[in-house]
Amino acid sequence: MEALEEAELCFPQLNTSCRKTTHPHSETTIIYTVLSSITLLTVVLNLLVIISISHFRQLHTTTNLLLLSLAVADFLVGLLQMPVLLLHNQGCWILGDIICAVHYFLGFLVISVSVGNMVLISVDRYIAICDPMFYSTKVTLKTVQLCVCLCWIFSSVHSTWILRDVLEQPGRYNSCYGDCLVVVNFAEGVVDLVVTFLGPIVVITLLYLRVFVVAVSQARAMRSHIATVTLQRSETVKAKRSEIKAARTLGIVVAVFLLCSCPYYSFAVAAENNLVGASSAGIEIWLLYFNSCLNPVIYVFFYPWFRKSIKHIATLHILQPGSCDTNFL
Repeated sequence: MEALEEAELCFPQLNTSCRKTTHPHSETTIIYTVLSSITLLTVVLNLLVIISISHFRQLHTTTNLLLLSLAVADFLVGLLQMPVLLLHNQGCWILGDIICAVHYFLGFLVISVSVGNMVLISVDRYIAICDPMFYSTKVTLKTVQLCVCLCWIFSSVHSTWILRDVLEQPGRYNSCYGDCLVVVNFAEGVVDLVVTFLGPIVVITLLYLRVFVVAVSQARAMRSHIATVTLQRSETVKAKRSEIKAARTLGIVVAVFLLCSCPYYSFAVAAENNLVGASSAGIEIWLLYFNSCLNPVIYVFFYPWFRKSIKHIATLHILQPGSCDTNFL
């Protein structure tokens, strides 16, 4: 009986050790296989997005720069966050208190960065559709680069403030050895909820409502005049169609993000206390992280340039001289 109890401990040699959470072997194997596949897919697909936009000069556009920032955040989720969660299928944290604090910091950071990028993408589409005459002057590469840098800086400051207690004293909330817990106070939880969920949802919703109202009116105008336009006008119509298609695709990206993040924030609001444990990560955490895998999948279906760039990378054409000047559009 004593040997059985020791087997249930994360660290049998320590009396203060946490207990393992046991699951049927077949169920554990299936879950581990599925989550490992999602993790690998997240890393590979987002790495392809990063390589494509970084390497090929034709893809160095303002909108794609925002997608690059989002892909970096998603890549970090697949490379650092998902594998760590996979280690805890038995409820034991074996990486130490400092890594626990870093794990939570990175989790808050990438979520905050993703939300910030979604807002920036919505603003980008709003200006492109609703104020196209001034888009090239208002939205420049330098402006977008500055906004992306500020997004990462703000997210770092926000995550540091939320987790300042744990970062100052890692492991302060652990109840036993082999645990990884943080406590987010009520005031901090409200600020996090408003800054990384409710506020962005309101901004994104209002911007996209305006975008699609204008897009519909432009589409009707194009259909009614397409038979009588000149060649120059045809190029303008083509450009508008391209902007509308981009707005639709990025709208899907934003909508999928909101659907994946709603369960996590709903759980956070409904919880009696804001005690979160990495060793017992629920399905709402994995659903939130699963969004990082879905983003590049959406690009595959809706962006021809991404499919072409994947082909160039897979066939090693990217290693040939001058490959960075390849025409995808």
